[in-house]
Amino acid sequence: MFQYFHNPHGIVPELGYPMYFFAIIGVWKVLGAIAILVPGFPRLKEWAYAGIFFDLTGAAASCALVGGYGAYGFHVLAPLIICGILVASWALRPNSRKIGVLFPAKVGKAA
Repeated sequence: MFQYFHNPHGIVPELGYPMYFFAIIGVWKVLGAIAILVPGFPRLKEWAYAGIFFDLTGAAASCALVGGYGAYGFHVLAPLIICGILVASWALRPNSRKIGVLFPAKVGKAA
């Protein structure tokens, strides 16, 4: 947020995104984290997991495509590692927090 006040053009030169984009994404991240942590609302949790997944993979791809890898590829690897933790959290959640069966079993037809 402090970069916004030091940057007269209001854009991130490395990525080309306007600064207000990061404010919007930041608010969505906080709301997504709250949605995941608050009990109930399984459909909202699914959307929050999906949104955070898209945000993290988009961040890694943006940094990779403009060559902003950082030291040892940190700007690409860090979001992908957090994304792996997010996917594990989603996959290992208890049945009480799942909407339904991901791959329903096929029932054979009687001839």
